[in-house]
Amino acid sequence: MSPDLLDSVLLKTDFPDLKLHASGKVRDVYEVGDKQLLFVASDRISAFDYVLATGIPYKGSVLNQLSLFWFDFLADIVPNHLITANVDEYPAEIRKYKDQLRGRSMLVRRAEMFPVECVVRGYISGSAWKEYKASGKVSGISLPAGLKESDAFPEPIFTPSTKATTGHDENISFDQMCEIVGVENASHLRDLTLRVYKKAAAYARQRGIIIADTKFEFGRTEHGITLADEVLTPDSSRFWPADKYQPGRAQDSYDKQYVRDYLEQIHWNKQPPAPALPPDVARRTSDKYQEAYYQLTGHKLAV
Repeated sequence: MSPDLLDSVLLKTDFPDLKLHASGKVRDVYEVGDKQLLFVASDRISAFDYVLATGIPYKGSVLNQLSLFWFDFLADIVPNHLITANVDEYPAEIRKYKDQLRGRSMLVRRAEMFPVECVVRGYISGSAWKEYKASGKVSGISLPAGLKESDAFPEPIFTPSTKATTGHDENISFDQMCEIVGVENASHLRDLTLRVYKKAAAYARQRGIIIADTKFEFGRTEHGITLADEVLTPDSSRFWPADKYQPGRAQDSYDKQYVRDYLEQIHWNKQPPAPALPPDVARRTSDKYQEAYYQLTGHKLAV
């Protein structure tokens, strides 16, 4: 990886005239008046709940632009919080930062967010596979005996989780979700999640990618229940190359599993400080994110 490419990585945003609303593992969110927020996707990458010392070139641009693609693709099912991602249309107080924001930011409506992650799984992998091996269930849902790792479920299943501000989200049952957000909201969010996933998964499969699982976040705006945050990105989903899919084992992926595998290989104890990545691992991870973007959209990433 060239030094110039590493220099282009955005790890920390700095807009002194804007009020920081929230800073996550990847995104920084700024307030724009009372009703709007500016989402900025950095090139930070997290693994095992820690942000690593090395950023991934173009990662923030992939997350932002892929979310924009899916917002448009799914608009017939559910409204989203996007106002514009055209930096030339931003309010004057943020337009002066447009060179830093171009391609990696979006102006959105504020939403009253539901305090749950809406997770949907079409295939058994990750924590769901571990839970199934131990109990034959996933999030309280009884499943057929004899499933192999990475098998497709007979039908996609909805497995919500809590939304942790630090550390791990915790899987919860649908009944627990009903206690948190109410039966009517929980039922509506479950149905929306499954509809969105099925449409996106069918499209992605035609483009050679299996969406094994993903998570969505929803909130309320004046448009009702609204899809927010990032959508169907390599950070929020498991993307598998369809031509290499083989049940009975872990799959190759377009997501950050490549980074997790490296960290396991070096026997990091998963305690701070998080290690840096070698340039070749950062470069290969960047390539995977960009490959996923191109395969799904048919367009080269705008950088």
